[in-house]
Amino acid sequence: MYAVRRWSVRHARFLESLYDLFEGFMNALHPLWLKIGYDRVEKPITFVERKVKGFMFDCQMCGQCALSNTGMSCPMNCPKQLQNGPCGGVQANGNCEVIADMPCVWIEAEAGSRLMRNGLGIAEIRRPVDYSRRGKSSWLRAVRDKRDQQFYARD
Repeated sequence: MYAVRRWSVRHARFLESLYDLFEGFMNALHPLWLKIGYDRVEKPITFVERKVKGFMFDCQMCGQCALSNTGMSCPMNCPKQLQNGPCGGVQANGNCEVIADMPCVWIEAEAGSRLMRNGLGIAEIRRPVDYSRRGKSSWLRAVRDKRDQQFYARD
């Protein structure tokens, strides 16, 4: 699993393109999600999301996915669960101070984000983790958030 997680960071631009296609697909299904009910589709979508993102990114299902902003490196894989960059204990070789043979999640995130379309690295400050969303689908939340933004933009 760890090898796949590292592959995902090295291929961040390709995965970013796939993500964009998938996001469009999920947004196109918004009318269906409304008919069925978001609460009803939450469980099966979360099951699929957990399997796919668990395999590809070692996702911890925090419900607040940041992969598209962190070079396809999940910040929840940081042993300290830091949300805005590496701690002061990163070793000289770029490895984690807690798990000495693991590269720092944030060093990988920065490298992966530089491979993505804008290639600027990580510039966005993340809010603390809202643990009430843990185990819920961030895919469905992203669709709802986008629809809410469009709705309120009309006002």
